Amino acid sequence: MNKARENKPHIGVFGRCNVGKSTLINKLVGQEISIVSSLAGTTTDAVKKTMEIKGIGAVVLIDTAGIDDDSELGKKRVEKTNEVFSQIDLAIIALNNDFGKEEAKLIKNCQKLKLPYVLVFTKSDLNPIRKDLKITIEKKYNQNIVEFSQDNNKSVVDLTKQIVKTLPPTSYQKKGILTGLIKKNSVVLLVAPIDSSAPEGRLILPQVQLIRDVLDNEAITIVVKETELEYALKNVYPNPDLVVTDSQVFDYVNNIVDEKIALTSFSIVLARLKGAFNKYVKGTPKLDKLKNGDRILMLESCSHQPTCEDIGRVKLPQMIRNYSKKELEFDVVAGLSPFPRPIEDYAMVIQCGGCVATEKQLHSRLLPIIEAKIPVSNYGISIAYMSGIFKRATKMFTKNQ
Repeated sequence: MNKARENKPHIGVFGRCNVGKSTLINKLVGQEISIVSSLAGTTTDAVKKTMEIKGIGAVVLIDTAGIDDDSELGKKRVEKTNEVFSQIDLAIIALNNDFGKEEAKLIKNCQKLKLPYVLVFTKSDLNPIRKDLKITIEKKYNQNIVEFSQDNNKSVVDLTKQIVKTLPPTSYQKKGILTGLIKKNSVVLLVAPIDSSAPEGRLILPQVQLIRDVLDNEAITIVVKETELEYALKNVYPNPDLVVTDSQVFDYVNNIVDEKIALTSFSIVLARLKGAFNKYVKGTPKLDKLKNGDRILMLESCSHQPTCEDIGRVKLPQMIRNYSKKELEFDVVAGLSPFPRPIEDYAMVIQCGGCVATEKQLHSRLLPIIEAKIPVSNYGISIAYMSGIFKRATKMFTKNQ
């Protein structure tokens, strides 16, 4: 997974087989990224390509398989295409004069997920849109149709303008992770344990993101392992404005850092950034009400090789069992894979910090869970709650809301 790319706005292109999705993407990007053929089913798995759009910056275009492929293999491709909806910030729905139930279903998916979309009539140079169809669609969906011709560069300009107009600014206007919590020359102490689950020779992404965010705020960062924390507080800087720790050593750090100093975790600040913070705070007390036989779903945004020290698969489940003193079952889902069971089977869902996911991806992932009224929490918030420092770790955020 290209983690840098995953945090860019994602735009999915959907439509029937041979409607012109791949041609449209190649024309937008200015090079042949997706294979173009008159054979149905040419595009199999989703194809991603990063491009620059003036006024937005880098975006990820996703070419998908045709939604009307009813072959046995095609049905699996359509399933993969439908999964793309949970990954994107904007949908481009390609259509022709055969507009029907397939296109209506795509639009309905967008409406259900509150996902903005652009309607594009492709191959207009070969077969212009029927005027009656154009009027009907635009009136029914309150959307202007962009007429796209592969031989007309103005089509690219028109479609790009519509993308800029429709893409939510929140998907590309970067929010500071610590905005409102620190200011110029603030001192932020980051506690970064190094265990077997840490990447060899590197910091994990949330730690890198926090370092960059502190620098962007023209503040000062000090980074230590938990074993050097006490020394740093006594001999380097005794009164930092904020301490951010890895959740795994929350309890240990809490006992060392003076109560007057603001303390939180990497996972919690990312939860606040991605917008699900209030849902997590509300859902976390479910940890006190778990019963024998309850099943908990652990959601990881990234895919990685599990280890014996894995937080989401090993440490946190064991911590919850010890805290609740109940016999519990845990399922783990990595990336954007489907849930292994109906969501109603779960007593609770716990999401990771989501450092490699976009805000829209997290919202789409959590939407069916929230709609089913299943309590949701976050790795860091759950650990803070079970460590007895929930109020301390979250009060700075509730105070600034």
